[in-house]
Amino acid sequence: MKHPDMPLPNPGNTNPGSTAPVVATSIGQLLVATGRLQAQDIARIEAKQREAAMPFGEAAIALGLLQRDDLDFALSRQFNYSYLPAQDAGVAPQVVTAYKPFGPVGEQFRALRSQLLLRWYKPEALANTLAVVSAQRGDGRSFVAANLAVVFAQQGQRTLLVDANLRHPQVDQWFKPAGNGTAKSPGLAAALAGRAEGELWQTVPQLTGLSVLPAGAQPPNPQELLAGAAFGPLLHHARTCFDVIIIDTPASAEVADAELVASRAGAALLVARQNATAVKHCQSLTQRLQDAGVHLAGCIINGA
Repeated sequence: MKHPDMPLPNPGNTNPGSTAPVVATSIGQLLVATGRLQAQDIARIEAKQREAAMPFGEAAIALGLLQRDDLDFALSRQFNYSYLPAQDAGVAPQVVTAYKPFGPVGEQFRALRSQLLLRWYKPEALANTLAVVSAQRGDGRSFVAANLAVVFAQQGQRTLLVDANLRHPQVDQWFKPAGNGTAKSPGLAAALAGRAEGELWQTVPQLTGLSVLPAGAQPPNPQELLAGAAFGPLLHHARTCFDVIIIDTPASAEVADAELVASRAGAALLVARQNATAVKHCQSLTQRLQDAGVHLAGCIINGA
């Protein structure tokens, strides 16, 4: 992914799906508490650490007792940076930044986050809501929205990911309640239709600071719901509860839903896929957003 238009506290859990904190003051204790290291190996690692004058984690790797992923996991807990081990049941592998925040994709999304903080994010003016839009299906809109929401949460912002694609939702499939008592949200469609009870959004216990509002049951009248009177107050309420709100939308070449959502959000991030998205469709969408008074926070090319 590249973006030419843009220069580019939770100490840990006993297991990835648990919210119980690990009480550990050192990286060795944390690794033992999470089952990644045996207690009897600590003395051996410390001896190697003194002998080679290297950090504890590097000494453990040199001895073959840890993998690099284990060390990254422990460091993320020490520095309050949530991410998941591979194959967590609650979050789909498409949410790459939740699993590999230190890889190339994670670095690109952090660079994108930095540019958005400079170009768009002004919480004092309630400019904290961003619609992620694209012209065509398959441009990677949901991928960008989900991963962007994760990196904002990893930075410490209370982040809400809203699936306003009431026609082909992805958030419902990519983020699931962890089975530890987290209530399932009734969904955006039910909320806009006045049929929602209880909490609208559900937390993602595995990722500190992240909540999601899935699309819910597919309604027969998605455009009417998004254009209705309930959506504005819902977003206003969300702005009082969260620092950052990221909204996924349908493809704009097929329906006008994305423009409705972007006008409510006030700002949009345009996603295009390299060698796939028609330039004329991007230009048309950009013009329509500008005509509606939407601030275009940037444009990124996905799949590069």
